[in-house]
Amino acid sequence: MRFVPLAAAGLAVLTLAACTAGKEGGPALGSQSKPSGTAPTALPAASIELWHGFSADSEVKAFTDAIAGFNKKYPQIKVKLVKGVQDEQITQAVRGGRPPDVASSFTTDSVATWCKSGVFQDLNPVIKQDGVDLSGLPPVVNDYTQYEGKRCVMPLLTDAYGLYYNKALMKGKQPPKTLSELTKLAKELTVRNPDGTIKVAGFIPSGQYYENTAGHWGAMVGAKWTNPDGTSAIGSDPAWKTLLNWQKELVDWYGYANLDKFRKSLGDEFSGKHPFYQGKVAMGIDGEWRVAMIANEAPKLDYGTAPMPVDDAKPDLYGSGFTAGTVIGVPKGAKNPEAAWALVKYLTTDTDALVTLANAIRNVPTTKAALQSPALKKDEHFQTFLDIFANPKTSTIPAHVNSVFNQEALQGFVTSWEKGSVKDLDAGLKGVDKTIDAKFKLSGG
Repeated sequence: MRFVPLAAAGLAVLTLAACTAGKEGGPALGSQSKPSGTAPTALPAASIELWHGFSADSEVKAFTDAIAGFNKKYPQIKVKLVKGVQDEQITQAVRGGRPPDVASSFTTDSVATWCKSGVFQDLNPVIKQDGVDLSGLPPVVNDYTQYEGKRCVMPLLTDAYGLYYNKALMKGKQPPKTLSELTKLAKELTVRNPDGTIKVAGFIPSGQYYENTAGHWGAMVGAKWTNPDGTSAIGSDPAWKTLLNWQKELVDWYGYANLDKFRKSLGDEFSGKHPFYQGKVAMGIDGEWRVAMIANEAPKLDYGTAPMPVDDAKPDLYGSGFTAGTVIGVPKGAKNPEAAWALVKYLTTDTDALVTLANAIRNVPTTKAALQSPALKKDEHFQTFLDIFANPKTSTIPAHVNSVFNQEALQGFVTSWEKGSVKDLDAGLKGVDKTIDAKFKLSGG
């Protein structure tokens, strides 16, 4: 494909290496005759397609409502929504030369691969051209939307994780702020049957329980995933040892077999039989979206939300947490890249659009202006997560070409560890590093 740069806009052109697939695709961003920074009426009429992962009727309606504002601004651009699309479908469409104009992903796991391979176009040139002020995004969002200097996606909505607690079971006790406080309270709130089996768990420390992933937990201790060169830092960062030693002590207090039996008896995470609703679990780590689910599935539940407890040696982390979110960008080969960028920019920077989506889907909006908007629906439960997301120490899993593999490698180790199959924690964590680094080398790292 031949790209004609827009000299007046001063835009960089995508390299040939970034466009080896899809010869029938459209021009790159900045290669058309009109820069996207011009007035809305300057953009030509176009019909564009937006692929996204949402599938529930309420979620699809939220997108439709948000795009209604875009249609008022750009009446000459028609937008078709395609729901329920996963990352692999986007990648295959680009490779096959049939990409959508705009695509959105539920996760940040593919960002590094998409940026590195050119599956999504680098947005830095048009961000600069249009004067988009990225200081309106919290630093952690800037981190998970770029890789090796390429910002190939923009943040749409995000998730923030904190602690949910059952007020009736707490009996006036305050939510824990440190891991030692969490351990103490978990033991106090646990109720056992006469035979010693668990009737009510104060807190389930198993990494196999719902949202208890290493990725979410790592924020509690400020754990590092990678070194500056992309190699694994899990075996060399003592924070992971702190986390896993804390976890194992509590697992052993319950008894692994006892805890595992109780865990397997519980209802589905995404149903009205969630154990937190039924008073079977007093405290748990979960995302902000649980607030909306409780309102729909257990409206009478008396509960509270708080930041996740943190390492006793790092009290300054309290108030922060884990975040990762929905991203959106312009795939390589998009037939109408300028109209596509106009839509991406609108959905990710227009306060009204973000608030419309956040209020309907009950995710956290990603700009500071949207977080502070009086139109954003807030209550004491949801406000906790807005504060967590805005905290400067809130962290995420860094973009990596093997993001999913790295998480699965560590999660598999955590499962072996809690079962008691790992006898040497130091050696085990170094083994995780070795596994991750071998894969990274094969990936060209």
